[in-house]
Amino acid sequence: MTIPPLPDLILDPIVRLAITEDLGQAGDITSDICIPKHARATAQLIAREEGRIAGLDAAALALRLIDPEAHLQIHIADGQDAPAGASIATLQGSARSLLTAERTMLNFVGHLSGIATLANDFVNAIAGTGAHIVCTRKTTPGLRALEKRAVRLGGALNHRFNLADAILIKDNHIVAAGGIGAALTRARAAIGHLTAIEIEVDNLGQLAEALPFGPTAVLLDNMSDSELRQAVAMVANHTGPNRILTEASGGVNLTSVRGIAKTGVNYVSAGAITHSAKRMDVALDFE
Repeated sequence: MTIPPLPDLILDPIVRLAITEDLGQAGDITSDICIPKHARATAQLIAREEGRIAGLDAAALALRLIDPEAHLQIHIADGQDAPAGASIATLQGSARSLLTAERTMLNFVGHLSGIATLANDFVNAIAGTGAHIVCTRKTTPGLRALEKRAVRLGGALNHRFNLADAILIKDNHIVAAGGIGAALTRARAAIGHLTAIEIEVDNLGQLAEALPFGPTAVLLDNMSDSELRQAVAMVANHTGPNRILTEASGGVNLTSVRGIAKTGVNYVSAGAITHSAKRMDVALDFE
C-alpha cells in the first residue's frame, strides 16, 4: 500500500528530537575515536523477520540530518512486505555517519514496521466480513503521526488523530454531562455540518436511548458478539434521517476480532495495534 510520506514540517522535529537524544552532549564518541575520519562504508538494512515495512521516511531523514552526503537506496518501500533476510535498503557514505545514524534509523523502522505488520494481521483476520479495522489514540506520546501512518501502511484505517477531530462522547462525558440525552443535545446544537458525533454505549438500553438523537456513529463498548448482533439490528431498524455507523471496541485481539467483525459492525477499533505491537527485528549490517 502506498501512503505519502509525512511532510518534513511534521517529521523534522520528531526525528531531530530522536537524534538529539541519542547524540547527547558530545556526539558519537565511539565512532569518532575508533573510525578514521575519511573511512567509507556500505551497509544493508536487513529484515531479520518477515513483515510490513514502515518508517523509512523517518530513517531517511535521520541519515540526511546526520550526513547530507550519505546515500540511501530503498529496495523495499514503506507499505511493502519484506521476507526474512531481505535487504530493505542500502546505505553508503562516511562510516562514522552510518554508525551514528544506525540506532535512530533502526528504532524508527523497527517500531513502525511492527505496527504496520500487526495492523496488516488484523486486516487479514477480518477479510471478507465487510468491516474495517481502525486504530485509536493509544499511541506513543510524540509519535502519533508516525504510528497512525504505519497503521495505514498496514491496510487499516485511522480513528481520530486528536481531540479536535470529532466529538466522541464516552462514559465519563455522559456522567459529567448529566446523561446521554443532555450530552447529545449540546453536541448537536454546537457543531457544524462537517463535525462527526460518536457516542459510546455499554449496553442495549443506552443504545436505545442514543438512537433518537441521530449520532453519526455509536461506539459499542465491550459487548458480547450476541449483543453486537442485536445492536447492529437496532441501528439498522432505526428510522431516523441519517445512517448511523457502528463501531465495536474493547479487548479486541487477533483471536476475537473475526467474530466481532462478523456481527455486522462497520468498524472494529483495536488499541493493541499501536500500544502492543511487537517491534520488527531489523538490523544494519556493514559489508
